[in-house]
Amino acid sequence: MATGGSGDVLAGIIGSLLAQGFSAEKAAAVGVYWHGAAGDLAASNRVSIGSLVAGDIVEAL
Repeated sequence: MATGGSGDVLAGIIGSLLAQGFSAEKAAAVGVYWHGAAGDLAASNRVSIGSLVAGDIVEAL
C-alpha cells in the first residue's frame, strides 16, 4: 500500500492497540494484519487500485 497516508493509518492502528495494553510486538503484528486486511477489502470495492486512498482503509476497518 503505497498510497499517501496509509502509513499514518497503520501507525494509528498500532498506537491504539498499544494504548489498550497490547505489547509492542503483538500490537505491531495485529496492526499490520488488520491494516492489510482492510486494504484488501477497500481495494476490492474499487474499480482501480490506483484510486484507493487512506480514508478507504479507515472505512474498511
